[in-house]
Parts: sequence; C-alpha cells; structure tokens
Amino acid sequence: MKRESGILMPVFSLPNNYGIGDFGQCCYDFIDYLKSGKQSVWQILPLVQTGYGNSPYASVASYSISPYYISPELLKDEGLLTEDEIKESIYYGKYVDYGFLYSVRYPLLKKAFNRFNRQEKEFLTFKKNKDNLDYALYQTLKIVNNYKPFYEWEKGLKFREEKALKQAVEDNVDQVEFWLFTQYVARKQWLKVKKYANSKGIKILGDLPLYVALDSVDVWVNPKMFKLDKDLKPKKVAGVPPDYFSADGQLWGNPVYNYAEHKKDNFKWWTERIKNALKYFDLIRIDHFRGLDRYFEIEEGSPNAREGNWVKVPSKQLFSALHEKIDKSKLIAEDLGIIDDGVRNLLKKVGYPGMKILSFAFNGEPQNLYLPQNIPENSVCFTGTHDNNTMMGLINNFHDWDRNNFYWGVKNSLELLGVEGNVETNEGLAESAFELGYACKAKLFIFPFADLLLLGEDYRINEPGTVKSQNWCVRFNKSQFTDLSISYLLKFNKQYNRN
Repeated sequence: MKRESGILMPVFSLPNNYGIGDFGQCCYDFIDYLKSGKQSVWQILPLVQTGYGNSPYASVASYSISPYYISPELLKDEGLLTEDEIKESIYYGKYVDYGFLYSVRYPLLKKAFNRFNRQEKEFLTFKKNKDNLDYALYQTLKIVNNYKPFYEWEKGLKFREEKALKQAVEDNVDQVEFWLFTQYVARKQWLKVKKYANSKGIKILGDLPLYVALDSVDVWVNPKMFKLDKDLKPKKVAGVPPDYFSADGQLWGNPVYNYAEHKKDNFKWWTERIKNALKYFDLIRIDHFRGLDRYFEIEEGSPNAREGNWVKVPSKQLFSALHEKIDKSKLIAEDLGIIDDGVRNLLKKVGYPGMKILSFAFNGEPQNLYLPQNIPENSVCFTGTHDNNTMMGLINNFHDWDRNNFYWGVKNSLELLGVEGNVETNEGLAESAFELGYACKAKLFIFPFADLLLLGEDYRINEPGTVKSQNWCVRFNKSQFTDLSISYLLKFNKQYNRN
C-alpha cells in the first residue's frame, strides 16, 4: 500500500481577517502549505451548519454547509459586496466568536443576496433539488416560529402536509431563496477548493457523524427512520454507558434509528447520505463506527446514561446495500470507545481501516493495540483526534504515574522500531511520539496541526461532554505556518517513505 501522511485542520481554524476560516484564500494557502510539506491528506471536521454549542456533530441538516464558511472576499470579487461592507466582518480574536459572527455575517450575506441574479441558470438548476428546498424552508420556518423545534410547529408544518408546505413557501419566498442562496454559494466555493486540492495531489478526508440532531431537517423530513412517538418526539435517545472516563456515561440525546424502516427500502437513506458526502470529500471517516454493530439507547427523559440497552444493528444487510453503491476504499472507521468482538468482526468483514491513537498508547500495557509496534498496515494512525487534548497538553498535565508510563512506553517503542528520539523533555517526548507515528506500519498517519507545532491545551479543539466557550473555536495565525514545520514534514516523510 502507498504510505501517506496528512494534517487535521478544521476549516474554522484557518487564519484570515474575518473571525473564522472560510472557503477563500486561507484554504488555498493551506493547500499550498500541505503541498510544500509533501502531505497527501487534509482532514477536516464536518462542514455543516451548527446549532446550540456550535458543534459540527449536532447540525440542523446533515448535508448542509455552514454559511459562515462563505468567503466575504470572494463575494466582493463577484461584485456582490463592497470593500467597506466586508470590513464590517473583520475580527482578529484568538478564538472564533460565534456570537459576533451571527450578528455581522448574516446581514452581510443578505446584502450579497439582494444583489445576486436569481435567474442565474446554475442557481435555477440548484433550486430544483428537493433537499436544498427542505433545508431552506426549515431555516425559514425556524425564524417564523421563534426558533421553536419543528415538533412544536403547527400541525400542518410539523407533519409536512403538502398544502401547508406550499403555502409556507409562497408566504416566505425571499427568505426561502436567501437560504437556498447560502447553500448554493457555499457549495460552489467549496467545490473549487476541493478541485484545487485534488490538482495538487491532496485528498480531502471528511467526517460523517453517525447520528443527526433531533431538531433537524433530517428528522423533520424522515421521521419514520427514527424511533419517535406520535408527536415526533424521541422514544429513545443515543449515548454511551459509564466507563473509566465518565461515571454517568454520555447522554447525547440524538434520536436513534428505526432500522426496521431502513430495511424496507434497502437502506436508501444511508446510501444517499454517504453518496452525497462523497461529492464533497475524497475520503470519509465514519464517526462512532461501533454504533453500526450495536448501539446504546437510553429512555428519553433519563437524567444520564447509566441505564440503557445495547441494540443490534442489521449491519450485514446495511453494509451489503452500501457497498453496492459506494466504493468502500473511500471509507475509514472511527472504531474507538467501547469495542467488543462484534465491532472487531464487523470491521474485519467490511475491510475499512480503523483508527489508532498514539495519545492512548503508552499506558504501561504491552498489548495495547495503539502502541506503534502493534499497529497494522490497514489502519490510520493519529496522534489524537478533535476530542483529545493536544499531545503537549496531555503530557504537561500528567501525574507522575502517567508520565512514567508514557516515558517508558515511548522509549520502548523507539527501541523496537529502531527510531532515535529524545525523551528527556516534554517536547522531546511529544516529538518522539510523532516520529513513531511516521515509522509505524499504518498506511496513513495524521496529526492535528496543533501537535505539529507542539502547542498546549489552549489549542484543544473540543472537550467531549462539555459546552465550553472554547470548544470548536480554535484559530491559528499566519505566522504559525513556518518553513521550519515544512522542513520537519519533509524530513520525516522522506525518512519513513510517506508522501
């Protein structure tokens, strides 16, 4: 197999003048940076429009693209905004400020929309797509209904009665077309970014959350696909049971799937969802893959995830249906969390590469599957994911016992793989762990940009189970994209035969 390497960089973290990374010049600059370091994969997080908490794993529509990623500068270049108008969006804060974005970005996009030619041929074609209309109508009705969840709307809209939906569109034509405009422009800008990346030999690794949000277009349009009651409220919700990290487990609250309904049309909902995602990404990481073997469901209204049941998924039929329509070589499984023989057997059957996390490797257990010497070729090795602390943040917060295990674990792996490394300082330990990721057998090695720069916990992307102001807010600045880091990438790519 070809040995490759890449970097995890959320689009929202890219440096620019407008408060959040977007599909403008900052994307093209980062692609050039990756090319200079001979990287072949850019891993991103979901591009979707987020809801409460700003998490890209809780979206108003699983196939949407956040309007915040629309580049004001590109709109200016098209004559839809002026220089003075885009200056209103300038913001140089260390973290993404979603409140600021909400107050300035939507008024700016509405100015662009008011100057946009709605008779443009491509836009008229785009409007015919029902999924986009569902999204646009949902966004409009959220405003009309004072942001109440869809299951609290009046009966005709809640249950999507044809007459009520048609009337809602007629009554709110401008608003519906505004939301269509945001998706049209966002997709157009992103596909140009993807085309540029591909022209430089770089693949985009996207992310597919297993679950969708309750108050979302996905559930509103497809209520039968979820375990809901007659009022379209969930009977059961998703989560994971208690473990070493959480005595109460994790109560996510997403509605769980009604697989009896999915079987009836040969899992069309899943197939179409992944096919659509592959229009925008070259590879897809399926989040919480274990939930496609068995998932944990909790009674709606429960205060925590201590009590619930494991439910078997008809995975054989599901993946058989998927593989009829989808090239499975484009899929990666996030096989983390509570993993049992069922998940291992499923992963072996489907053949997807699993994930190996170096942050979990050096705990004193010689049989740890994440140790570099234990990582198989058909896997993707990461220093950490978007849910982990940075490597330096992890090491800097170690107690003596954990640091001792990490120190001897890294030292032992260096010897076994014939790698030289300095383990006497915290920085040396982190750099040695990175080099072990390059050296291991995994066909793809990825590390978050913050790890490449040896940055601390203030650059952590997310802390699971929390709604912190810093979650999903990390930003980088242009000065951090140095020739020194490119030299580092080039050195180890050459030494360990990755590109």
